[in-house]
Amino acid sequence: GIRLAPKEKLEVPVLFMPAEMKIYKAVVIINVMRENGENWPYKVTAGSNTDLKRNVIVAENGETQGIVWIYPINGTPEAPQQKSVVIRCQARQRVEQRVELLLIGVIMPGATAQPDAGNSAEVDMDESSNAPEVTDGSSATLEFLYELQYQSDEIRSQLESLVGMQLVEKEWDTESRIVTLVFNVVFAPSKPMRYEATVVIQCTAGGLWKFPLVFIATEPEVDDVINIEAVGLNKESIVGFKLTSQTR
Repeated sequence: GIRLAPKEKLEVPVLFMPAEMKIYKAVVIINVMRENGENWPYKVTAGSNTDLKRNVIVAENGETQGIVWIYPINGTPEAPQQKSVVIRCQARQRVEQRVELLLIGVIMPGATAQPDAGNSAEVDMDESSNAPEVTDGSSATLEFLYELQYQSDEIRSQLESLVGMQLVEKEWDTESRIVTLVFNVVFAPSKPMRYEATVVIQCTAGGLWKFPLVFIATEPEVDDVINIEAVGLNKESIVGFKLTSQTR
């Protein structure tokens, strides 16, 4: 019953308030007809475009009675952002740190029907993203995708080659519906820095979790001590040493 004048715009508000960490799907259907109830003279025939035939309502005489727009909506719940995990290392050193990430509210296999993987909500993942399976020994499994995202391309270029992340352990608690993913994070900075990144984890059954990581590289150790002995007052003493660049 909404009247729309020529060239007028119509905004359709959509509210998403998920109750569980699972994929939600809906469809917004908009049907437009003439206010006076008359049909458009255009007739849909066998030779008409297939997309056009699918989006029109045809009257008995073959004229167009209405036009339909269909907008699929996929809702992916996102957990509140967690506290930052700090990875600290001295420059020109290497550190390995065990990081445990808790995924709260995961829908366990058997609790609800899982959608097909092809219809699941998408998230921007690199080709290098891993897809580990969490299983309790039964045929039902939970599959996760994880990726380390950076705030900008500049930070990615500085940090990507210095950080490694690998899933080493996973376990779940069916009563609390908490899945624990344990990662081994390697950080090998070449110079002092402080950068932030985000671990984004998505479950194919639904749900998105984000965990901030802060990478801090402190000042490196002193390379060497240079001693210069004076040959006399008001006379120059010279000592030479070599510097080698680690990059081009």
